[in-house]
Amino acid sequence: MPAATAKKTTRRRATPKTKLFVLDTNVLMHDPTSLYRFEEHDIYVPIMTLEELDNNKKGMSEVARNARQASRMMDEIVSASPDGIASGIDLREASRELATGKLFLQTEAINITLPAALPTAKGDNQILAVLMFLAEKEPGRSVILVSKDINMRIKARALGLEAQDYFNDKVLEDTDLLYTGTRELPADFWETHAKGMESWKNEGHTYYRLKGPLTADMQVNEFLYQDGETPLEALVKEQSGRVVVLETLTDYSHQKNNVWGITSRNREQNFALNLLMNPEIDFVTLLGQAGTGKTLLTLAAGLTQVLETKRYSEIIMTRVTVPVGEDIGFLPGTEEEKMAPWMGALEDNLDVLNGTTGEGGDWGRAATRDLIRSRIKIKSLNFMRGRTFINKFLIIDEAQNLTPKQMKTLITRAGPGTKVVCLGNIAQIDTPYLTEGSSGLTFAVDRFKGWLHSGHITLQRGERSRLADHAAEVL
Repeated sequence: MPAATAKKTTRRRATPKTKLFVLDTNVLMHDPTSLYRFEEHDIYVPIMTLEELDNNKKGMSEVARNARQASRMMDEIVSASPDGIASGIDLREASRELATGKLFLQTEAINITLPAALPTAKGDNQILAVLMFLAEKEPGRSVILVSKDINMRIKARALGLEAQDYFNDKVLEDTDLLYTGTRELPADFWETHAKGMESWKNEGHTYYRLKGPLTADMQVNEFLYQDGETPLEALVKEQSGRVVVLETLTDYSHQKNNVWGITSRNREQNFALNLLMNPEIDFVTLLGQAGTGKTLLTLAAGLTQVLETKRYSEIIMTRVTVPVGEDIGFLPGTEEEKMAPWMGALEDNLDVLNGTTGEGGDWGRAATRDLIRSRIKIKSLNFMRGRTFINKFLIIDEAQNLTPKQMKTLITRAGPGTKVVCLGNIAQIDTPYLTEGSSGLTFAVDRFKGWLHSGHITLQRGERSRLADHAAEVL
């Protein structure tokens, strides 16, 4: 009896360790490159998936474009396989060693009796039938459905089959782990890091070169602060190994350093203005809930650098046009006029900034408003492909509604001398199929951290009104 048990154990261990993933159509339409994202595991594409890809390939939407891209990629893989597709196609060459598994396409009619409650005419149920067939055919192997459709996954689990979401596009599982751009220093920071410290002054800033146990984890352009008798607010200017150079900040909470009449009201706003006003920083991301001052600070910094210091030639503002409620239909007019209803945030903030421009009465204010409006261009995302912005201050508002691909398209528009600022609140995503973890804004924050010419701040405190603060907290 023990010998027989040992034999069984050996046989069980010999079963293949690689899994077989059955792809639902929505995974390929969400990310066409998902064919290469399963590493050493095998992929199975049912005929119904190809059929649904074919039905969704027409049109100019992102989904239709992805469906066409997925079909093209599969065509390339299949065309490069002289041995036929019944035994599976090796993905090594096509994926340039990213994937080492095989691609299987359904090459036979599958006759599985589904429960009476599941109509076989429905595409999803036919994919489930394929999954049941494969699970019976390969009992010693994990056969898993990968789908973005929650109901499809529930149905699969109800039938006793394995199913999971497609996670590869998620930058983070938990948004609490997202880089905030700030770090609080412990009370004993100077005792543990002051040995061999160098300090010098240059153009009104104090610099410290030091090393110690915490310096290895610091990111370039990360903000450090310490409260106490001698409070410190500094930026990590350089980092190599365990040696960092810290630079003290400009205090934008003081009226003498006001930016277009605006001063910072809290620590994070001061950090944000230090990034927005720094000519060495080409890319800034500002996250924060409603009322933290993202748009106001960005516009104030943009107007100062366009109209006063002449660092940039004009401000370009764009945003994703995703309605919160029902769509209001087609809008008349030019590109700028069509975008006007979406730019209420811009108008509200310009009213605030226009009130801070000092004396001059109604005439002065009207002239200032006209001057400001002539230097702010509102552009639609739909016409960004192929453009290059030279010497512009580009603001991407509501960037949490962008996919990583759209974010890449926009950021790569930047030519010489252009600064790109992305604003958003990842708790307010209006685009279906995007989550906090897979938003283009989360993607940009994660990929750009630690780069010498980019900075990020998560604004914490609302400064809009006590009503807005309370609503954000309790609703």
